[in-house]
Amino acid sequence: MTANGDRQFPAALAAAMAVRLKCIGEDGVDFEPYESFLTADETTEWFRAWTGNGELNGDDFRVFGQDGTGGNAAFWLVRPGQELVEQPVVFLGSEGETGVVARDLGGFLWLLADGFGPWEAAASYEPEPDWAPRVNRDLAAIAEQFAPDRRASAATIIAQAAQEFPDFDDTIMNLCR
Repeated sequence: MTANGDRQFPAALAAAMAVRLKCIGEDGVDFEPYESFLTADETTEWFRAWTGNGELNGDDFRVFGQDGTGGNAAFWLVRPGQELVEQPVVFLGSEGETGVVARDLGGFLWLLADGFGPWEAAASYEPEPDWAPRVNRDLAAIAEQFAPDRRASAATIIAQAAQEFPDFDDTIMNLCR
């Protein structure tokens, strides 16, 4: 993938983000999707600010949404030669939180359907005391349409992502200044 590649969402992500836009403030999930990926310049500016490292660029990320504090959800382009939808979905929080929340877009769709956003998935070890995930039927229908073979519970999706990418936090923290 190139730094200035297509910034339009794949169809499955666009469909899910359209549903998420309607849910903001209604379901307790702290996730606000964008209408398209951040530009290459915006992504580089964000990643440099997040890491404090002005030598980096944001070419390895496609940012598609944020939580209420400004933490970002993105595809992490770590699998050479693989399509965007096969790349893992990560969260980099405003307070330094990091996490691979799904192994690919299909898993992410099921995570959303199960009532989780990127922050909730990354912070699953510290759940809010009064928050409980609620299945979203519209998002489940999208996940069923675009990723029926990736169906799994949010807990399984999060665990599989963490198992496949156990060094994500260290990788990112090593880039910080």
